[in-house]
Amino acid sequence: MSYRIAGIDVHKKMLAVVVADVEVHGEYQFERIRYGSNPEPLRLLAAWLIEHEVEEVVMESTAQYWKPVWGALERYWKPSCQKREGAGPMSGTLHLAQARSNRGRRGRKKDFPDAERLVKRLVADELILSFVPDAEQRLWRTVTRRKYQLTRNKVRLQNQLEALLEEAHIKLSSLVSDLLGVSARRMLKAIADGGTDPAALAALADKKLRATQAQLCDALGACTELQPVYPSGCRKFPAWAWIRRSRSLPRWGRQQRHFLPASTSHPGWEHAPETRRARKCPRATAPRKATVICGAFSIKLPTPRSRRKEPFSRSSIADW
Repeated sequence: MSYRIAGIDVHKKMLAVVVADVEVHGEYQFERIRYGSNPEPLRLLAAWLIEHEVEEVVMESTAQYWKPVWGALERYWKPSCQKREGAGPMSGTLHLAQARSNRGRRGRKKDFPDAERLVKRLVADELILSFVPDAEQRLWRTVTRRKYQLTRNKVRLQNQLEALLEEAHIKLSSLVSDLLGVSARRMLKAIADGGTDPAALAALADKKLRATQAQLCDALGACTELQPVYPSGCRKFPAWAWIRRSRSLPRWGRQQRHFLPASTSHPGWEHAPETRRARKCPRATAPRKATVICGAFSIKLPTPRSRRKEPFSRSSIADW
């Protein structure tokens, strides 16, 4: 009985595909074919694999170019392979091999030989395979990682802006809690537009700001003799777009559950024990960890630590 395995060497614009029957004795007889990496060639590739009754597919994790190939085969080839009559337990399995484990000899790296080497090393169990979650979890990974990246960029840009202001002797960060808040952005925009009057700049602050007008004028006093390089640096600062993007992304929590797609909404969300107890007594679940249910998996958010400092005592120092 034949058992066919396909190997795919992934490139940006081209796929080198080989298929061989691994149940034969002796050398494998490979059938070679090339396909493009656009959506229509990927559908043709899935149909070609179904026609040749391929049981497993192994591909190399080349940068990000393997993701469209994996998604197309997972959508078009895998269900048909698993529903085929006589399908085994491993039928319709996709393997993602790390590129380092499929490294060939120096000067011997070519498209089809690399794909054939993937099949041979998969049968010999010599490949290092990567774990790829299902499509839903990959979607949530993309959302969370994108938000984390935007948050890091926001913090990095905020630190650069604070370093620029400190070099210009503008002590605005010592009076406002958020240097990228509404009041601080108004004053920074006025400085970037060429404003030099400390009183006029301080008047742009919000009324709810704790700092007084005199304190703001004192912190912005260096604007009267500011070098032209500092306003131009504020003018070219790209922080505002990053703030808008990071704040427009969905947030985690029970109050933000309407951001979840309809396909990933959990049927027992409204009847969860934490939610029912929170309706009766809002403080009952305060010390517990919040659980966000997203379809097939859940995310537990840690309870924030208290900001209250421990009491200072000389006995603790003596014990230490």
